[in-house]
Amino acid sequence: MEKLNEVILEVGIKVARRGEGGLVIVGNCKYKPLVKQDVKPFNVIDNPKLLESLILMDGAVVLNSSGILEVYGAKINSNNILPNFGTRHSAAISASMNKGTTAYIISQEDKKVKVFYSGKLILQIDSLEKGIEKKVSEISKLFESMGFGTLGFLGASVLVPTLGIALIPGVIVFGGVHYIINQIKNFERGK
Repeated sequence: MEKLNEVILEVGIKVARRGEGGLVIVGNCKYKPLVKQDVKPFNVIDNPKLLESLILMDGAVVLNSSGILEVYGAKINSNNILPNFGTRHSAAISASMNKGTTAYIISQEDKKVKVFYSGKLILQIDSLEKGIEKKVSEISKLFESMGFGTLGFLGASVLVPTLGIALIPGVIVFGGVHYIINQIKNFERGK
């Protein structure tokens, strides 16, 4: 899943930097296609350019956990609202509440890539941060070590110190994960 995260983040940063937006869901969610599905399923890892084109369409791109396209231009059934935000955020929250499902919002307004898991914003990447596109591999490793990839939650306490991953400029970690990472950093310093 780490390579899948990298591809989605690379494409998302590129799209956000141009001031365009989209939504990518990895996992299970309820949706309704809004357009005729002319593109046959493919692995987005093998064709990030096509993923980029599909992201720009109205509606969400839904992938299975292996990175195979399920649907594009889809309306996500949402039952949650994030005050002062639009339908993409509501869709991301709702979809990410499904077990093992991650939602990536590419925001045209603030030029950020936001990652939702378990109905919560867990990570935000500023596409305008200088050199951020060169940090995608590190960001993906951080994402995996936080337990939102294939490694499981235990990875946060094991991998962050082992890999020496520091918080990356332009990347904000939210919620309990932020607390855990700070606790690990304090433990390493002997506090």
